[in-house]
Amino acid sequence: MDSEILERINRGIILRTGAYLTNDHFVLPTGRHAQEFVEKALATTEPAFTEGLGDVIAKHFAEEPVDLILTTGYGASLLGHCVARAHPLRPRFIYANKQRDGSGVSQVVLPREFRQYFVGNPKVLIVEDIVTTGETVKGLIKLVKALGGTVVGIGTLWRRIRKVSFKFPLFTLVDREFPTYTPKNCPMCRRGMPINREFLSAPVPQKPCRVKTRAS
Repeated sequence: MDSEILERINRGIILRTGAYLTNDHFVLPTGRHAQEFVEKALATTEPAFTEGLGDVIAKHFAEEPVDLILTTGYGASLLGHCVARAHPLRPRFIYANKQRDGSGVSQVVLPREFRQYFVGNPKVLIVEDIVTTGETVKGLIKLVKALGGTVVGIGTLWRRIRKVSFKFPLFTLVDREFPTYTPKNCPMCRRGMPINREFLSAPVPQKPCRVKTRAS
């Protein structure tokens, strides 16, 4: 099947989970406006869909010698567990935790009990749900290298920014970068379209936008 058709199908599945929202007016964490939005917390709330998406990622990397599936974050961990179950080699599933160092810099740290699995240069498949800047994945890559493992690939549901790339094979079910606008140049603002407050990611200016609530 054509890759573009497959991506459209996968996007439709994520849409059905409620994680992919479109045809609305959103304010992103950057303060820019968009007509589309991905709420990563909702991407893995449907177990059957999560298992199916995990199967797709596992099948893509089925020929790779994977010993460990590594993730971080709740949603990515649910997906990673499904990938581990579906991969033919039945790799172990482990996760890292995000935290800030003394300088306030974000980093990923592997729980002490998982370090035993890095004996013998294991092959690691990194799994993420949504990739935006790629910083979390880069942190996981750095962690694997520091512990003596080898990254064999990266599997993810959605890459929001196409210019984000890595030195390892990347497989993403949806590779879609939707347009964003400054408030001054936002076409939804010009049309007087109210902002969706339910998924508000940044402060809303008083003008020119109205804010949509459930009551409206």
